[in-house]
Amino acid sequence: MPQFVIERAIPAIGATSAADLQAISQKSCGVLQELGPDIQWVDSYVTGDKIYCVYSAANEALVREHARRGGFPADSVARVMKAIDPTTAEA
Repeated sequence: MPQFVIERAIPAIGATSAADLQAISQKSCGVLQELGPDIQWVDSYVTGDKIYCVYSAANEALVREHARRGGFPADSVARVMKAIDPTTAEA
């Protein structure tokens, strides 16, 4: 399944409490259950004013529908074409 990186601009999200992040995560998981098996949340990275999320999904439309239903911004959605890491240098 293709992967997507989503950029979500949310002012001061980095200062959000653990309880609020838990509530956001629960909302996201609920929407994912509604959408079915063609979309999965892989992980997310919280910075000062943004969240960067990685999702596996059949298509970008599902990623955007998740954002719409959850009330989450999806300021940028980019399909991952290739992945590299430090072991790529060894090949």
